[in-house]
Amino acid sequence: MCGIAGALLRNHRQSPREVTERMVNSIRHRGPDGSTFLEHASMALGMCRLSINDLAGGAQPLFNQSRTVAVFYNGEIYNYQELRRELEAEGVVFRTHCDGEVIGHLYDIYGTDLFARLDGMFAIALLDKRNNRLILARDIPGEKPLYWYRSPSGDFAFASELPALRQFPGIDLTLNRQALWDMPTFLWVPEPSTVYQHVQALPRSHYMVVEGENVSIHSYVNRFTNTAASIETPADLVAEIRRVTEKSIKSRLLSDVPVGSFLSGGLDSSIVATIASREKGHIDTFSVGFEKLADPYHDVADESEQAAETARLIGSTHHAIHVTSKDFLEQLDTFIAHAGQPYSVSSGLGILVIAKAAREKGIKVLLSGDGADECFGGYSWYAHLEAMERGAVAGRPGFGSMQNLGQSLEVRLAEIKAGSDAQRAWGWHYYAHENEKAKLFSREFGSGLQSSLRHFRVDDGRQWRSVDYITQDRNFYLPNEMLSKVDRMTMAYCVEGRVPFVAPEVLSLAARLRMDQMVSSTGVLKWALREAFADVLPTNVLSRPKHGFNVPIDHWLRNDWCHLIDESFADGSALRRHALVGANARSVALEMINDVTRLNGHTIFSLIMMNRWLENYER
Repeated sequence: MCGIAGALLRNHRQSPREVTERMVNSIRHRGPDGSTFLEHASMALGMCRLSINDLAGGAQPLFNQSRTVAVFYNGEIYNYQELRRELEAEGVVFRTHCDGEVIGHLYDIYGTDLFARLDGMFAIALLDKRNNRLILARDIPGEKPLYWYRSPSGDFAFASELPALRQFPGIDLTLNRQALWDMPTFLWVPEPSTVYQHVQALPRSHYMVVEGENVSIHSYVNRFTNTAASIETPADLVAEIRRVTEKSIKSRLLSDVPVGSFLSGGLDSSIVATIASREKGHIDTFSVGFEKLADPYHDVADESEQAAETARLIGSTHHAIHVTSKDFLEQLDTFIAHAGQPYSVSSGLGILVIAKAAREKGIKVLLSGDGADECFGGYSWYAHLEAMERGAVAGRPGFGSMQNLGQSLEVRLAEIKAGSDAQRAWGWHYYAHENEKAKLFSREFGSGLQSSLRHFRVDDGRQWRSVDYITQDRNFYLPNEMLSKVDRMTMAYCVEGRVPFVAPEVLSLAARLRMDQMVSSTGVLKWALREAFADVLPTNVLSRPKHGFNVPIDHWLRNDWCHLIDESFADGSALRRHALVGANARSVALEMINDVTRLNGHTIFSLIMMNRWLENYER
């Protein structure tokens, strides 16, 4: 695990090595255990290392046998032992025990087809010295980030985090207006866009080739296709989910340092922590507890008691991190700095404080239960999807939303059903409506921008089926929100977050599932996953309804955090200086946060975090 960066400068007074060193130093939190660099022609690559595997011999770059291919990478290759045996059978001699050494040797045999052979999370920079070619690649689920920039003159840079690219000389950091418009709808900027108009993320399951003046991007397939002969019967389905999930969790225990796990007390994290504890003999588990406030989604926001109970059952050393709204408030600058761009997924604050506590306890690796909902059908609204396909109903097209908590569930569902496929996809679990953003942003800023609903479509143009909404969550919401949250907030405190439920074979199995294989006819969510682990989990965990980690953001913005609204929309705020919002934005925000018919907290929090990011961006 590390942070990587590199620079290609053809005619510049600063050397590529000098620039790359600055870029790497700016992401030192991703790897405080050492740094190394490599220069070739007009290019320099570098990394900062978080030592997890092969502590003594795993320093990068890693080479092929002829040392003509050099590899820097961020992540873990979980199937490296299998790949290593295959390569050794071909006569390859390894120099280290590091999982990433297989990459260069695989390139000698398979070229760029190598990336499809890697079961792991990774951002890779491979330098082919023979052909003076740089190849960048990103993992199948999108766990590890990689950003890139190319100047009009052909200079090129890449890095694990956006702030590192700010060190690149002459970089064009023009703000991306469309990205800023989209952000309050999703709470993040959808990839491959970034907050900067001329900087992009390399898409997940893609690789890039930089050769001479040419830059090209290519996709690669998931070779880890689930090949179970049958998952048609309930028994076969349950058995296959158990096999694939256990295999993924076990593989993600690869580590020469202590491993811990997030533990909320719910189904997904309990499965991960239980299997990890059984395999390792002992692990540390972590949960967050805060004020016992009512959660508008699930009645009670705090889950620490349920987590402690599960920890007792599996015998883990449990750490309950108790925080207040004041504690979270003090973390906001750290939160937005490590997000790298405007970002307002408030549940990331919980991951941030757990990562801090884990690091203080000497834990460098944390497993997460994220991804199970998108793979096996866990979100509460999935129980209503099939009813959406049956008949028309009167409602307000375009404004139906699960955030409209002032309405009964029946009314909310009717209004969602009245909308288009895209409006429904937005209404299930996203935030700012296009009309609300038009009131908050200035007219000049919003002029000419596209609707954020453009992100919801099926390629063949047909009407969406129930399962399409889950596929959309798996391909869009999961990588952009859940996986980015785990990576950025754990790495903020030099901890590696791992997500077993997004292993390529798990994703492949999930893609095969029908609606009835995820949600039962009686509305039981993730029924097959529950059955798959019924013999190892207590009844109260198996029967517990879905309960995400929900920060009571609406309550705090009305009370302890109300001053943030005043600060963010004041005359001298960054939002006002950049003319992003109009003079009446503060009154609009106050009206929205006090509207008891709709949860607007995350919309307002998005503008607050945008303002906070801009304040840092200007310095």
